[in-house]
Amino acid sequence: MRWSAFSLFGFLSLFAAIPSVHAAGEDYGVLIISRERLEVATSCEIGVYIQDQLSARLFQEQSTSFNLPPGNVSLRLKLLPGQMPGCNPGMLAPGSQEIRLHAGDILKFRIAMNAEGMYLKPTGLGY
Repeated sequence: MRWSAFSLFGFLSLFAAIPSVHAAGEDYGVLIISRERLEVATSCEIGVYIQDQLSARLFQEQSTSFNLPPGNVSLRLKLLPGQMPGCNPGMLAPGSQEIRLHAGDILKFRIAMNAEGMYLKPTGLGY
């Protein structure tokens, strides 16, 4: 009985000495984009472009997340054509935002609107 207890504690101490692979091996960051509030008063679908590639489509009350490599990320929001009247995109390409993402980061943004158009506003994870 004694040897089994000692061997169990010895075995468990080996696991405590090994660094966590999850903490040491993270080579990505998480980006969360939310359209949960009614800050953008349109029923149109909003396209989320990452590095000028359409990566997600969001309606009201939706959010999406991405696992991305660390570094600068170019983000752009654009109204997408759809079934709803008045959802035709304009001729001008909207401006982009640059976000710096580090390995292990979890960043959350919500879609907001001002006089220049839609943009991503940083927000807390509990939002």
